[in-house]
Amino acid sequence: MAGLNSIFNFLTSNILTRAELFVGLIILLGYILQRKKWYECVGGFFKGVIGYLILMVGANGLITTFRPILVGLNERFQLNAVVIDPYFGLNAANEALESIGCSAAWAMTSLLIAFIWNIILLIFKKWTKLRTLLLTGHIMVQQATTVTWIVFLFIPYLRNITGAILVGMLVGTYQAVSSNLTVDACLNLTDGKDRFAIGHQQMVAVWITDKVAHIFGKKENSIENLKFPGFLKMFEDNITATSTLMLVFFGTIMAILGEDFMRQIDSGFAETTAFPVYILIQSLYFTVYLQILNMGVKLFVGELTASFKGISDKLLPGAVPAVDCAVAFNYAPGNAVTIGFLCGMVGQVIAILGLIVFHSPVIIIMGFTTVFFDNAIIAIFANKRGGVKAAMIIPFICGLIQVLLGAVTVWIVELVPYGGWHGTTDFSTVWLGISALLKCLGLPGAIIAIILMFLVPQIQYAKSDKENYF
Repeated sequence: MAGLNSIFNFLTSNILTRAELFVGLIILLGYILQRKKWYECVGGFFKGVIGYLILMVGANGLITTFRPILVGLNERFQLNAVVIDPYFGLNAANEALESIGCSAAWAMTSLLIAFIWNIILLIFKKWTKLRTLLLTGHIMVQQATTVTWIVFLFIPYLRNITGAILVGMLVGTYQAVSSNLTVDACLNLTDGKDRFAIGHQQMVAVWITDKVAHIFGKKENSIENLKFPGFLKMFEDNITATSTLMLVFFGTIMAILGEDFMRQIDSGFAETTAFPVYILIQSLYFTVYLQILNMGVKLFVGELTASFKGISDKLLPGAVPAVDCAVAFNYAPGNAVTIGFLCGMVGQVIAILGLIVFHSPVIIIMGFTTVFFDNAIIAIFANKRGGVKAAMIIPFICGLIQVLLGAVTVWIVELVPYGGWHGTTDFSTVWLGISALLKCLGLPGAIIAIILMFLVPQIQYAKSDKENYF
């Protein structure tokens, strides 16, 4: 038993929760199954790991640089609000679990069970109609921890290994079913060139966007076809447009917060640096980290898609890798990311003002991860199918949903005292419904949720081109 625990701890601590190694080993396995030369296998492993690490440098740079600025609004004006950001949600769920005497080890157990369950669902794809294997380690951690709290909250007698198994099945089913929905959306995004899926926090939202974007506009009116008159031509260049808009946006927020407050929350703000210079450089880092992120995506996605053919041919026939949503940046036209970010932000701000005006018992403050990664990704898919209008309208609607339904969800799952919630589009919609089922029905509610999720790929398959589905 001690040996099994050691293996389990090694897998969860060093492989499943280390996305770069997880992806690297998947690439290595894929090339081995294709009988590539040993040095090609090693090279693919290194490229995959390094590419993912570069991606994480860009993503973490964006998060650590700009999250404190947005959270600073909460602290500066003493809003006493819940921050909607998966990392704040993770911390809140961990604190909540500790408050009932449960350790985070239960969440890690659930994570491993969820991954094994995903593989089982793939093995039985003839009946499940599921094709995708989620490979995004840090997302697995966030989702497993949050759902562990939800299950342990509403079904107290399952605060044990049985509960961990239930959590694993809930999370694994959601990840398999939701990522499976995005396969066709990703094929549309890449014009059928690359076969992968999104394995992140807005999978259902991506699928809906792919289906409804054409209602809001024409794909021919894509962002990349926009032509600006006069000096506005500067916005045709992605780097110039992103830098300018972020300088205006974040510069305004930092100016409102004030120099003294920014020095309190940022230890890197040197005494010799003037405030206007600090604002300029910090704002431009948005563009810098975005470029780094794109570079990492291009490096690891190519290796993963090439190598995964070995796994889908010989180990898990028909399997499709579900990877970090940042993969979509590789197929984004200039300014799509910026438009999605800003329109989603406007939606969130309007919703937050609505909560304040109508004296909501739960006040939300935006988190950088939701306002950027969810809405920017959604804008990319929206633009592909519905052009610039869809890329503006759908992220705006998602911004409203993230705040308004996020406020309802965090109240239902009783995480308001801990100050954080996921806030992503799926966790403010799909998991709002699942949480309500568990709150009202307990264990039967969890079983109903799993059954309902299993019905989704059956309907999806029935309406698909069956010859090319797998």
